Amino acid sequence: MTDELKQKLKTLPAAPGVYFHKNKAGEVIYVGKAAVLKNRVRQYFSKTEKDPKTTVLVEEIAMTDWIVVDTEMDALFLESEMIKRYMPKWNILLRDDKTVSFVRIDMKSDVPFVSITRQPLGDNARYIGPFYAKTTIATALRILRKIFPYYDKPYTGKKTLDTDLGLTPGIEVGKMTSKDYKKILRNLIRYLEGDRQKLLSDLEREMKDEAKLGHFERAAELRNELFGLKGLKKKIVFSDKEFLDISSDQALKGLQRLLDLKAPPKRIEGYDISHQSGQDVVASMVVFVNGASDRSEYRKFKLKKQQNNDTESLKEVLTRRLKHSDWDFPDLIILDGGIPQVSALLPILEPLKIPVFGRDKSGNHSKSAPVNIIIPTADGYRAVELSQDSHIARLIARIDEEAHRFAITYHSLLKRKRLLK
Repeated sequence: MTDELKQKLKTLPAAPGVYFHKNKAGEVIYVGKAAVLKNRVRQYFSKTEKDPKTTVLVEEIAMTDWIVVDTEMDALFLESEMIKRYMPKWNILLRDDKTVSFVRIDMKSDVPFVSITRQPLGDNARYIGPFYAKTTIATALRILRKIFPYYDKPYTGKKTLDTDLGLTPGIEVGKMTSKDYKKILRNLIRYLEGDRQKLLSDLEREMKDEAKLGHFERAAELRNELFGLKGLKKKIVFSDKEFLDISSDQALKGLQRLLDLKAPPKRIEGYDISHQSGQDVVASMVVFVNGASDRSEYRKFKLKKQQNNDTESLKEVLTRRLKHSDWDFPDLIILDGGIPQVSALLPILEPLKIPVFGRDKSGNHSKSAPVNIIIPTADGYRAVELSQDSHIARLIARIDEEAHRFAITYHSLLKRKRLLK
């Protein structure tokens, strides 16, 4: 252990958080969560006997960084996000299939139930994750069930002890309908996927609206959800005092060098268009802050002009987005597209000095698609093919994947609504 690392470990806080072990090259090789960072991280460097794989991991650790969060549940969700982001080799080497879990909710069922599974199936159910500790996500779900009552087994229509304890929505005793129950599950999904801040504001607004309409029972239910969530103190905090300085982040620092930016981009926005032959045309805006997704900042757009022209649709979306002075402006924009899309947006973004580039997938939308990007230059465009193992490529792919998922989800919703009319 180097003297620098020894001194760093002395500053570990007695708080929950996520830690990042790095090698000599500064690459993140392992991401973990801790209820108490001070205790957990120091265990790696203690003289206690370790299994062979952990021993080899520790020999590779040259530096450790961390992010402090408010609660253990925050650490769980942030760990999952960061493992998806970095794909550290030792998270893969030290785990087996039994340690990876997903939360499964089949919203197409009349009365869905919530369960934990190791492997997503092609059954059109909603899978949230992966999470890397089944016992931790199970504990989190038990806590959240007191705020968002749900069935944890297939619905039978029979009253159980969970009914009396208020842990089910009570459809079996006429307490609410299946439609109302699905509203609760949508809020649970939003929470699990990180859309917490927006969820709180939406619940508060809906509670006040229901009270004004005289629907006091529904307003009371919403009040209980709101107070329950506020009591959990679940907002993840990124502050200047944290040790994970974004200037030392490999991907963000790499983007700074690649694009010749003055500083690593703190807020990155990704955009994608989704439609079917010019029908139900929508767009997504996803936001990554300090390299991690911030779902409370995501926005979706229904295009005013329905057309089979992604370039024109992107121009409409960016024009509408930039009118929102109440939204923080991005330090960087990533588009799904190549030279036509980037060139169409440059006249809008250059006066605002917002850098932009496109990811050109050339029709290949698979997860294994090469990460080829189109960067505007003073005399044209520069095409760069990034190694898929690089930190920059992983971050770009993650942002692009989120933008595509968010757009497809909204498009599918509008399409279903149109077909049901």
